[in-house]
Amino acid sequence: MSIITRQIQIMGQYYLLMYRTFSRPESWKMFRQLFFREVENIGIGSLGIVTIISVFMGAVVTIQTAANIDSPLIPSYSVGYASRQTVILEFAPTILALIFAGKIGSNIASELGTMRISEQIDALEIMGINSAQFLILPKICAAVFINPFLVIISMFQGLFGGWLFGSLSGVVIPSQFIYGIQYGFRPFDVTYALIKTLVFAFLITSISAFHGYYVRGGALEIGKASTRAVVSSSIFILLFNYIITQLLLI
Repeated sequence: MSIITRQIQIMGQYYLLMYRTFSRPESWKMFRQLFFREVENIGIGSLGIVTIISVFMGAVVTIQTAANIDSPLIPSYSVGYASRQTVILEFAPTILALIFAGKIGSNIASELGTMRISEQIDALEIMGINSAQFLILPKICAAVFINPFLVIISMFQGLFGGWLFGSLSGVVIPSQFIYGIQYGFRPFDVTYALIKTLVFAFLITSISAFHGYYVRGGALEIGKASTRAVVSSSIFILLFNYIITQLLLI
């Protein structure tokens, strides 16, 4: 089987899986329970890493920006402006998505892979339950729902980290940094970031679920599926990051 044929087959499997996934839940009560459980796992479980990464990345962006501005013709508030644009447009939605691909994506792939290997998915199918909808749809809906909130939190934390460490290190005057954050602000930048976040959340969960759902073999294959899920999700995040940027910002 050629590489092209294999890729077409994989794409067909993915679309068929998504078709089965996006069907009407057989039990809305069970769906709500699974949905809120996934919101807790994805949202609450990721707050710690989001906070740590956002604060320190905001600090690094601020210090590096200030260190590379040598010309007296460039106003000092440009440090806050550049930090704001970097955090809102690229860091918060895209870098966090790549991190989520490793944290959430690998977890989804390994969870579904384990269920496939232990024949739990086969048991659901025997009972007449749509296993794709039952297992995957709550994860996708939860990620699409909670990830924008995590990104908004990351934006504030990144700018706070830039202000705090920039002030403590003396590379920027706090009032000038805050003025730079406010200077020329466009609400559409936040909208653009949230649009990317919704797309990335869907890609991470659906691609990772696909790789876990179709695992065949033993425990070793679960690890390979998790790796493929992270790599594939990261590639598609970068690809769609370019496409969305081309469509919305240019």
